[in-house]
Amino acid sequence: MEQKLTYFISDLHLGAKYLPHPEAEQRAVRFLKSIKESACELYLLGDVLDYWFEYRNVVPQGHIRFFGALAELADSGVRITWITGNHDVWLRTYLRDEIGMTVLHKSQTVEIGGKTFFISHGDDVGHRPLDYRLMRWCFYNPVCQWLYAGVHPRWTSMVATGWSNHNRVSRVAKTGRKPTEPMTDVLQKDAERTPGPAQKSLTEWANEYSRQHPEIDYFVAGHLHVARTIRLETGKTLTVTGDWICRYTYATFNGREVTLHQFKDQNGTT
Repeated sequence: MEQKLTYFISDLHLGAKYLPHPEAEQRAVRFLKSIKESACELYLLGDVLDYWFEYRNVVPQGHIRFFGALAELADSGVRITWITGNHDVWLRTYLRDEIGMTVLHKSQTVEIGGKTFFISHGDDVGHRPLDYRLMRWCFYNPVCQWLYAGVHPRWTSMVATGWSNHNRVSRVAKTGRKPTEPMTDVLQKDAERTPGPAQKSLTEWANEYSRQHPEIDYFVAGHLHVARTIRLETGKTLTVTGDWICRYTYATFNGREVTLHQFKDQNGTT
């Protein structure tokens, strides 16, 4: 019998204003359908949605085909775990109860195929600037969440999606983008500057953590929007899964090694 695979994917940012709709969601759905027969587990490592705020009895509109594809996977027996990132931090019980997935809000150490994995979105480890740590504290603070929920969704969703788009456009502006150059192409060039401070910080943290916790066999994270496998000083590996803004990359574990791949549609296009 062929070995079933564990899949890792992150940073789809579905619903982002700078991504083509519905093409971005359709590509993600095709990927999920393509792994149905080969997958035993799927880990979604955060920022799968560009924005999500889940009220007690109300959820945002959109993403219905993507959620349906996840439900189809779960119904077929694939175990799904979603570790939230800084964009989909307010994911609560809706998808857990409707689809049957596990939802986690911080990095985890898990056993997969007899090996020990440290899995993370990547925004809660390594050196983080003070302003980012303050913002993350606000995101997770129950009082801040309660106050935010009291504002009409018309305004909160507009502010959140606008803020996300502004941050991305600001990064593009610094690259000297030509008016005719697609935004995704510029974002890819920007992310491929090697190595960025965030990647250095994550690598340094993983090296130190690996020395302190030799039982960890593999580190897998997202957040950085780069697709790389980094050999740590201990001989273990840190795999960063890339993104679905311009790379369409993911990682798999076959019981022996973690490898990176790029999703290609049946016609061979990415």
